[in-house]
Amino acid sequence: MSRIGKLPIAVPSGVTITVDPDWITVKGAKGELKQFTLPEVDVTVDGDQIIVTRKSDEKLARAQHGLMRALINNMVIGVTSGFEKKLEVNGVGFRVSGGGQSLEMALGFSHPVKYTAPEGVTITVDKMNITVSGASKQQVGQVAAEIRSLKKPEPYKGKGIKYADEQIRRKAGKAGK
Repeated sequence: MSRIGKLPIAVPSGVTITVDPDWITVKGAKGELKQFTLPEVDVTVDGDQIIVTRKSDEKLARAQHGLMRALINNMVIGVTSGFEKKLEVNGVGFRVSGGGQSLEMALGFSHPVKYTAPEGVTITVDKMNITVSGASKQQVGQVAAEIRSLKKPEPYKGKGIKYADEQIRRKAGKAGK
């Protein structure tokens, strides 16, 4: 039995869950999220709990059991409190401005770099820190990864965009004579 999959998901007040044969919809204060159900897993709502069970004991069913429970749990957390990722911009002459859905950055290129976030994700800028927040954990992580990929941190001086909790492994430069 999956250790993650067998745990019930507590549904807080103010969150409504609709289970259809193909889709699970979770609505809350931060928005609405939809997820398709995996074929080897059954999802049932029992009062204020969601219980995920697998149909058989095959390898695919065991793999999908914990995955489906984790996806539903992330949806419940997302519509109640939301998710956020923090990024830091390091570098001389680098600038960040904007907020809401769009971002404009000077990253050492000959042109300013513009980024527009998809619907459901908000970006806030505080000096050289960028915070990406939203209800969907997958979308927040994807947007943060796309922003980071615009100028990845380099190992010699550490210039670039990095996650706030990321450690950059620094390399030694050229050895002088």
